Amino acid sequence: MCATGVAILLSACGLHRVAPEVTIGSPEVSAAAERIAQSSARTPDVAWERLAELAQGIGPRIAGSAALDDAIAWAAQRMRGDGLDDVRVEPVDVPHWVRGEEHARIIRPVDRTLALLALGGSEGTHGALRAPIVAFDSFDELKSSTARLDRTIAFVNHRMPPFDDEHDDPGYRVGIQARLHAASEAAKRGALAVVVRSVTAVTSPLPHAGALAYDDGVPKIPAAAISTEDADALAELARRGPVEIELSLGAQTLPDVPSANVVGELRGRERPDEIVLLGAHIDTWDVGQGASDDGAGCVAVMEALRLLHDAGLAPRRTIRAVLFTSEEYLAAGAKAYRERHGTEHHVAAFETDYGMAAPDAIGVGNEETARSLASMLAIFERFAIRRFRPHAFGADVQPIVETGVPGFDLEPDGHHYFDIHHTAADTLEKVRPEDLRRNAAAIALLAYLLAER
Repeated sequence: MCATGVAILLSACGLHRVAPEVTIGSPEVSAAAERIAQSSARTPDVAWERLAELAQGIGPRIAGSAALDDAIAWAAQRMRGDGLDDVRVEPVDVPHWVRGEEHARIIRPVDRTLALLALGGSEGTHGALRAPIVAFDSFDELKSSTARLDRTIAFVNHRMPPFDDEHDDPGYRVGIQARLHAASEAAKRGALAVVVRSVTAVTSPLPHAGALAYDDGVPKIPAAAISTEDADALAELARRGPVEIELSLGAQTLPDVPSANVVGELRGRERPDEIVLLGAHIDTWDVGQGASDDGAGCVAVMEALRLLHDAGLAPRRTIRAVLFTSEEYLAAGAKAYRERHGTEHHVAAFETDYGMAAPDAIGVGNEETARSLASMLAIFERFAIRRFRPHAFGADVQPIVETGVPGFDLEPDGHHYFDIHHTAADTLEKVRPEDLRRNAAAIALLAYLLAER
């Protein structure tokens, strides 16, 4: 590997300030990409078979479940089989919220069952709750309302905007606001419970799961998401006149339980104490198989290290894969990782948690880095990466990024990610084997470059 070649990448990330003398597209870098590609071609089905084992064989893996324990043990076993260094499970205590039995229906003016999922962390109803609804067309309308909601159930029909192609924005940050905060806003006004529209821009019969965030000092009321189809129907009925619904949520929060982050490494040949972190989360919600969120991300990170090991590419710095536990609810794994490893010398922190559709972009943190890496695109194009985007985010690596470590992420085509996000439709067949294979190879190449000088 040419030392000055990777200097462009490292200087753009604030890791190395010496001006490079050659471009990143040097023969050494291209040779590394070729070896990764050859390794992938020799064993093209490994990643896909592993995703099938995780998604179909183990299935949904909510924090606190036996399935999550099985997935953690499975991942550690596969990493050891790949010959990774210092494979281990690092204990983490995680929250244990359980859904229980749940149902909802309209009882006036019509009798109609509603497809719903209690929001993660929600209180239960302690039996069936019947009450009239007060409808709000958006979360902002609820926040600005001065009306009392005593003895009613608030219905917040807050819509996630469609994908914004001009800004590559799926609309999630806007769409998630009611799911996160409507319960506390409704509780401040005396509501008995809250029902929100699922966070997706498509019309679907499936409800979407996801966590809420109760405000401190505000009563915790039951909260659930209903499908967008049912939200449309409920809104139309409310427009015409009074509507009463029945809501029953068996949700409860149990004491924390032991879990673990899964860690495996390729030990650096010269600077083993300097770490390139590759992250994904191994937990899911309790619906669907968690194939896209984030089973494929876990498998891609594992595959990246396997490809490098198989290709004989020994990195200068340590490349560490971490499969975080309990990302979906309260990010316990991420917090524990920072507590345990926050003083170690991380030189980069990468995460993949945006599905595994067709390769598109790698997030590199900022405009300066994106410009500096422009000459690298020719290398990454063989894995169908077509651009570097000037931002990056990952919930699990964020605590490390906040210490000043440069952040990176994988950004596949996101047009349809939130169609199935946190639903029963997040299943294996939504991921294409070729997309998984190419994205994993791109992660391997990025990790190797970050680890070299």
